[in-house]
Amino acid sequence: MLQLIRPRVHDIGGFTVGRALPSPQRRSVGPFVFFDHIGPALLSADQAMAVRPHPHIGLATVTYLWEGAMMHRDSLGYAQEVLPGDVNWMTAGRGIVHSERTPERLVGVEHAMHGLQTWAALPRAHEETAPAFAHHPASTLPVVAADGATLTVVAGHGFGARSPVAVLAETLYVSIDLRAGASLQIPAEHAERALYPVAGELTLDGVELPMSTLAVLDPDTRPVLRAITDARVMLIGGEPLDGPRFLWWNFVSSSRERIEQAKAEWRADRLGQVPGETERIPLPEP
Repeated sequence: MLQLIRPRVHDIGGFTVGRALPSPQRRSVGPFVFFDHIGPALLSADQAMAVRPHPHIGLATVTYLWEGAMMHRDSLGYAQEVLPGDVNWMTAGRGIVHSERTPERLVGVEHAMHGLQTWAALPRAHEETAPAFAHHPASTLPVVAADGATLTVVAGHGFGARSPVAVLAETLYVSIDLRAGASLQIPAEHAERALYPVAGELTLDGVELPMSTLAVLDPDTRPVLRAITDARVMLIGGEPLDGPRFLWWNFVSSSRERIEQAKAEWRADRLGQVPGETERIPLPEP
């Protein structure tokens, strides 16, 4: 049995972002409370990603690209370009501010853009942890190869391998590439799991798996994923949240009062500054 969640698609200036989480059908899968699919798109020379400085609390942001590049800057002083296959893991904790822009070397250059940005809610015991940033180049991530399948363990653990990315909850985040005709059984080692196909044609236990749709798997099942053509799919999940979370704008917390506090801090410009940035995104109006 599958729960299928079709993303709400938004055009953000020449390319689309599909948001699968949160949705009316499902608020989270494992620790993941937010799931955005960026592109795929071909950005023209006069297009550039320009996400001005904005704040986060109570979560970790995860950026993973298949094509393109993104420049991350934050209030801790980090400036890091993200390339395909790299992992940017930013722990917001009690508060961080960051911006995301097209790298200067690609401004004015036509280029492809395709990737995912997800948020993992922090366990309640770690919601107020100190903010932190970690970058892991593609070459540092474990890769498992098996019968036409190539599995990159982006974060957490799965298929007998563990990512070097430091996580605060049991996490499953694996990028799967399958050659045409290859099959892969999805293990049941994590309590919550979902598949998100991004390329090719796939079936799950013989049933077509819709493209760009989050397919939430039933617990304790071991379905077989099969590629009709060369295909790519992301597998996410982990342990369930340790209680409900409130999401408002860029804030995640187990407490409504804590979100109100974060709003006041951002209005007063007390959550930090990103070096080299002079702009910021204002708090949305009610």
